[in-house]
Amino acid sequence: MIGIAGAGAFGTALAIALGQDSRDVTLWARDGEQAQAMRQTRRNMGRLPDGLLPASVTVTADPLDLRGADVILLTVPMQTLSAFLRDHPQALTNSALIACSKGVDLNTLQGATALIRAAIPQAVAGILTGPSFAADIAKGLPTALTLAVAEGEGLQHLLSTPTLRIYRTTDVIGAELGGALKNVIAIAAGVVLGAGLGESARAALMTRGFAEMLRFSASLGARPETLMGLSGFGDLVLTCTSTQSRNLRFGLALGSGAAFDPGVTVEGVATSRAVARMAAGLQVDMPITRMVADLIDQKIPLDQAVISLMSRPLKQE
Repeated sequence: MIGIAGAGAFGTALAIALGQDSRDVTLWARDGEQAQAMRQTRRNMGRLPDGLLPASVTVTADPLDLRGADVILLTVPMQTLSAFLRDHPQALTNSALIACSKGVDLNTLQGATALIRAAIPQAVAGILTGPSFAADIAKGLPTALTLAVAEGEGLQHLLSTPTLRIYRTTDVIGAELGGALKNVIAIAAGVVLGAGLGESARAALMTRGFAEMLRFSASLGARPETLMGLSGFGDLVLTCTSTQSRNLRFGLALGSGAAFDPGVTVEGVATSRAVARMAAGLQVDMPITRMVADLIDQKIPLDQAVISLMSRPLKQE
């Protein structure tokens, strides 16, 4: 049995994809009324209304129903993951725990797998990440993801379907950071477009942003080739170029001065703050990340942020 903790859009999409391949899936929803509605309609009307849950998917509001799963995919938001792990150890013990959250915990400055190991030390901990939108997965459109875990060949086969192709790596740090940092760069890309700076500026920002991703990840022991794969470059391209990306849309609003729905989770907001703090301590140069964090916290106006980036000392690429 595959457990999925979190019935947002991505958790629901994974349940649909895995359930369509005749796997037994248990999908946990935090809200009891939501779980009941999903059982009745076989749809997540609030987050993914066009997706139909297969018969092999069981929806529950009791986290203990996840017990005994071969693997539990943790699709709760990054900033609530630590509390979820702390509150439900009985449901999570004895299962492989694979995080699907992309970000850095703002309180501990740790990634998802470190949080898992701290809360459930005996668990196999990993992360599933890469360029993917929930709507595409739910529709059965071809999607490729990276599973980062120390020993995961069995999990790789368990989570692969005819439309969901899973690649595997042991570089957990690199996969985590690729998924986290690309959200920050996507906000910056949205700011560029929202401010009317043009497509050429977005291309330049993505390129220099990727250099930041490589530099920061290397300082923490990640392998450069990991960042050049699905979990880094691939995810960066998708998130910086499609308005399906919440981080890009948030950046567009930030750059244009428009309002943004505060109820929408934008993982790059907290991650930009966390990574800016980490980079300062590690003495890693992260000008784009620092700009994003300062803009979000209203420490600098937009025009000053642009000037500060464009006036940096010239150097070799």
